[in-house]
Amino acid sequence: MVCGAVGSLVAVGLGVYGRVHEPTFFAINLAGFSSGLAVKSWLATVAFLLVLVQLGSAMVMYGRIRSIAPGPWVAALHRWSGRVAVLVTVPVAVHCLYALGFQTGSMRTLLHSLFGCFFYGTFVTKMLLLQRSHVPRWSLPLLGGMVFTAMTALWLTSSVWFFTTSGLTF
Repeated sequence: MVCGAVGSLVAVGLGVYGRVHEPTFFAINLAGFSSGLAVKSWLATVAFLLVLVQLGSAMVMYGRIRSIAPGPWVAALHRWSGRVAVLVTVPVAVHCLYALGFQTGSMRTLLHSLFGCFFYGTFVTKMLLLQRSHVPRWSLPLLGGMVFTAMTALWLTSSVWFFTTSGLTF
């Protein structure tokens, strides 16, 4: 209950900040990239690929994929791919919040803003539940699925949109 409340506060807090903050339309750019949106799109794509690793490793750990012998390496792969995925999303989130804010100008940008808040709120809830000892067995896969769904929606409403309108540019 407390974990869900904290996650909800994170999601709502990000949304409120993004909505009341005056967008600067510039936040990050890395050498070699043509724009902040290109950086954001490629980093989000890396995060999405890592989330696919998360999905596969979770399915092995929960016995849904039996062709791979689960060992301690699968749990380590799951933890580290998740850590790196979240670290990669941080500059993306900073760019979204600081440069663009919570956008409602189109259905795509509204959904993207909502899923961004949902992603971090759900992620925080899942991380807090990992620290609890008496968590129902179904809760972590459910939250993991929600994080996966949110990341997929974020990637589709940002990176895929960017690549289809601008090409696979750096």
